[in-house]
Amino acid sequence: MSQANIPNITPIISITPKQTVSLLLSSIALEELALAHLINAEAEKIQFVLGTLETDVDAPDCVPVNDLLLINDSVRSVLQDVIKKEMLLQFKFDKVLVLLNEIEEDHSPTS
Repeated sequence: MSQANIPNITPIISITPKQTVSLLLSSIALEELALAHLINAEAEKIQFVLGTLETDVDAPDCVPVNDLLLINDSVRSVLQDVIKKEMLLQFKFDKVLVLLNEIEEDHSPTS
């Protein structure tokens, strides 16, 4: 088996510190949006099995308690993972704020 040929690529990317902060904030916002969609999907999952979600598909007439508990465990697990991700995003956001303050201090007029 031969080795893959990878060309020597030396990309030149030039962005300012303020552009970096904007990109970091955008990435946080997109991750928050994705988490919001996950939370909404989990809420709709519960609403569906309880028959309170308006859809074209009929909800089951009777869901056994064991199945409800399994669904509850599934939702709890997803929400716990969402909370963990939220904490990581908060740490990331705090670091971005520190970076933003450093940029502002570097560009502020000295007295």
